[in-house]
Amino acid sequence: MGMILLAFGLVLIVEGLAYALAPSLIERMLEALRSLPEKARRLAGLLCVVSGLVLLWAAYQVGF
Repeated sequence: MGMILLAFGLVLIVEGLAYALAPSLIERMLEALRSLPEKARRLAGLLCVVSGLVLLWAAYQVGF
């Protein structure tokens, strides 16, 4: 449970920094996402989930 809270905390920090430091870049990125078809957005989301799981597994294997 602690690792999940740590992961959520890190995601919030990174997301918050992105919005605080480059809000115009976020707006352009959202516009680019709107132009993608739904299948491409779904695939990108699934790839992010798999990448996150691999990173968590790697961190666990290293001893975190």
